[in-house]
Amino acid sequence: MWDFLCANWGTIVIAAAMAAVVVLIVVKLRRDRKKGKSSCGCGCDHCPSAGMCHKK
Repeated sequence: MWDFLCANWGTIVIAAAMAAVVVLIVVKLRRDRKKGKSSCGCGCDHCPSAGMCHKK
C-alpha cells in the first residue's frame, strides 16, 4: 500500500484538488439557486427557459 501511495502521490493530490474544486462549484451553484440568482448572469426578461429557473 505504501509503495502505491509513493508511486502515485502526484496523481492523488491532483485528483483530490480537482474533486475539491468540483464540490465548491456545486455548493456555489446550489447556494445561488436557493437565493434565486440566475446561473447565466443575464436577465430573464426574454429567456425562453425563465419558467424553469424561477417558478412563480
